[in-house]
Amino acid sequence: MTELRLETYTIPAADLGPENPLPVFRGRSEHARIAVDDTVPEPERRWLGQWTQPLVLPHRMQDSYNRARKPRDFSSIVLENELLKATFLPGLGGRMVSLVHKPLERELLARNPLWQPANLGLRNAWFAGGIEWNTCVTGHYHLTCSPVFAARVTAPGGYPVLRLYEWDRVRCFPWQIDFHLPPGSPFLYSRVRLVNPHERVLPMYWWTNMGVLEAEDVRVIAPADSVITGGAKGLTVKDLPSRNGPDLTYSTNAGAAGELFMRIPEGHRRWIAAVDGEGRGFVQTSTDRLAGRKLFYFGMGQGGRRWQNYLGGPGWQYIEIQAGLARTQLECLPMPPLAEWSWTEAYGYIEARADAVHGSDWAAARGAVEDQLEQKLPRAEVEKRDAAFAESSSAAPDGILFSGSGWGALERSRLNAAGEPDRIPAELLFPGESMGEAEAPWLSLLEGGAFPEWEPEKGPGHYMVQPEWRRLLTAAAGRRQSDHWLSWLHIGVMRREAGDRAGARRAWERSLAHRRTSWALRNIARLSGGRGKIGACADQLLEAWEAGPKVLPLAVECTHSLLQAGRHRELRDFTRSLDAEIRANERIRIMAAAAALEMGNLDELEKALKQEFNSVREGEVLLTNLWFAMHERRISAAEGIPVDAALRERVRSQYPPPANIDFRMS
Repeated sequence: MTELRLETYTIPAADLGPENPLPVFRGRSEHARIAVDDTVPEPERRWLGQWTQPLVLPHRMQDSYNRARKPRDFSSIVLENELLKATFLPGLGGRMVSLVHKPLERELLARNPLWQPANLGLRNAWFAGGIEWNTCVTGHYHLTCSPVFAARVTAPGGYPVLRLYEWDRVRCFPWQIDFHLPPGSPFLYSRVRLVNPHERVLPMYWWTNMGVLEAEDVRVIAPADSVITGGAKGLTVKDLPSRNGPDLTYSTNAGAAGELFMRIPEGHRRWIAAVDGEGRGFVQTSTDRLAGRKLFYFGMGQGGRRWQNYLGGPGWQYIEIQAGLARTQLECLPMPPLAEWSWTEAYGYIEARADAVHGSDWAAARGAVEDQLEQKLPRAEVEKRDAAFAESSSAAPDGILFSGSGWGALERSRLNAAGEPDRIPAELLFPGESMGEAEAPWLSLLEGGAFPEWEPEKGPGHYMVQPEWRRLLTAAAGRRQSDHWLSWLHIGVMRREAGDRAGARRAWERSLAHRRTSWALRNIARLSGGRGKIGACADQLLEAWEAGPKVLPLAVECTHSLLQAGRHRELRDFTRSLDAEIRANERIRIMAAAAALEMGNLDELEKALKQEFNSVREGEVLLTNLWFAMHERRISAAEGIPVDAALRERVRSQYPPPANIDFRMS
């Protein structure tokens, strides 16, 4: 039989900390330019770079976590039958952190022994392991470290179904995943449903990221003879496995981090697997809408190993096998107005002949896994179940197991107040009681026509950037009751995110006319920085600091801006003027260390590089660059030689950076 129950999941965990109140604005374009060489066929280039630039608002950054881990109880939901046991964390994006094959007592996923956020997500905080669900825009999803709704649904067969769902605040659409584990089933199924409630095209993105353990004998196999991957001239097509280089179907052959997007032929069954030396492992398959498959690895260099240990502790190594809507993760697809997209995925244990799986004949290796998959779970069976699960997808839940945010309830309230059609599926419950302090000012605006004001020391609150809310707030600010600093601050944020920079400036200046605050001054400074006026940006950020409130994130931006402007002594003096608690912030110490390099204080820099770091961004090489520059300058001074290409090469050869600062991905 199948059980669905709540349990406590205890694990060593860091503290996520408070959200950053400073808004992170979008760039000038929502699209990116992707370099592509001639090997990539024209049809596969169609959507590359489209709608892929990072978007954060209306969310706030989650960048205040630490690495001081201690045992912590998380709420978990367990879905279990005779053969499989799946564990989900609804408070952390619904992550499936474990999938155990019970007869073998075998964990099929990379189950992280700890919970440690790191700077890899769209909102900064992200954690590794298990299976995560990414939608909206390229990157690790905004809600990966935030709660989502979980509900219990009864399938037509009478067994319990776990439903995860939320309202996406960035693109403004609901998403839903129903997890089915029928009695006696050797596979766990997820039926994903995306709904475009708008009468316009919606850029859409989805990738299911599945962490599995990495080892020398683990091979990733998919039904593809070639991949799209990075090359000297951009994206390129390469053979799978490579004919002229290391066989990257074994990730331990890779020297640096990389990703392989599998070019599965049209019409072929979609699947991907990771199997060990005995031919045993994890497999994922789906109906055809989920077309893409990918392998990501950190590589065997010191930086890649550092990332592995950084995310999961000493000795923990994993890779990700992934499945997505598009061929690559460097594109979103246009979802037609009022459309619904759905598909079914299956996850489970696979076992195939080891000699074939690990042989030199790639076609035989693929065939060995695919034959076993077809025997255990025929392609037609997945299609059949997808059709059957459709009935459950629109079924009302028996009850809510875990509450997500109140933003879906607020949107439903707005639709009702505006007399607009509510196209959020009725079976996705967003109860009014889910709204709390974050949504309260906006509910007040909706129901009473006034946006409340409070003291600047309380912060700006939570943001909204939907055009409908901008119109409501602008109308309210035209009336005396809501004509205050906070209304105009939010109107400026809304205008800036809509691309109206001049209108944003006017709104923030009106905010300042009511009350001089660092919130509005900082946003005006960001306008200067966006136009390349680095010096003006630094001046305005310092002005914002003096105006107050003097919050830590603003101090971080001040130091970063001063470093960008080359004002190193001023940076040093500013840092020394800060309260000890703020001065101790890691990013401020890193900026101060970079300034110390430019002022010749190499001993101060060396001391700063000996600490443990928790805020390094994926792909960031600032720390290793400081290390190399420090040694270049020391040798240059000692030997009276210039810092040139020859010296730089010598330093990189003779002075490898210590592991604690090496986060290089290449």
